[in-house]
Amino acid sequence: MNLILLGAPGAGKGTQAEVISSNLNIPQISTGNILREAVKNGTEYGLKAKAAMDAGDLVSDDVVIGILKDRIARDDCKNGFILDGFPRTVPQAEALDNMGVQIDKVLEIHVEDETIKSRLSGRRVCEDCGATYHIEFNPTKTEGKCDKCGGNAVQRKDDAPETVIERLKTYHEKTAPLKDYYEKQGKLETVVGQDTVEATSKLVLKAVGA
Repeated sequence: MNLILLGAPGAGKGTQAEVISSNLNIPQISTGNILREAVKNGTEYGLKAKAAMDAGDLVSDDVVIGILKDRIARDDCKNGFILDGFPRTVPQAEALDNMGVQIDKVLEIHVEDETIKSRLSGRRVCEDCGATYHIEFNPTKTEGKCDKCGGNAVQRKDDAPETVIERLKTYHEKTAPLKDYYEKQGKLETVVGQDTVEATSKLVLKAVGA
């Protein structure tokens, strides 16, 4: 099964991608990772991407999709794959279709904006070991200190309330229209995010037939 996962920042999309990957034994493909890998390996599209990045430009959609096609041609994708983080816009989805990348299902993890704001703005991450906490749902034993290593548990810039609001705004403007695009193709299925990761995972696995 070839899947695309959609969801606003903070909806838990990455975690659910890992759950699906593990249960269906198909790779989770992040565009950031495959871009870095293609640049490092000096592939044809990797060299084009490096030239754009070195010039301070955005990597064009056709180069990203070229790298993506190279990646999904590998043996580990023969039973399917999960695209996490691409496409982000309708033009990217159209380009994906035009280059012949077959998508079977698009799964949206839906979480209300207010819930996302609460989840992200309350998150704290240890500067030293990367352990994650939440001031309400999973607080540190000592305020501001990591339980595991004693490092400082801080709010990342990405999780600051004003940044979260901007990230959500960008998502609704640019990425949310993909829902209509794929709904018209009969490929969209929405899973409502639950209070626990486990409960959401159960619904996600049911949606993909795992």
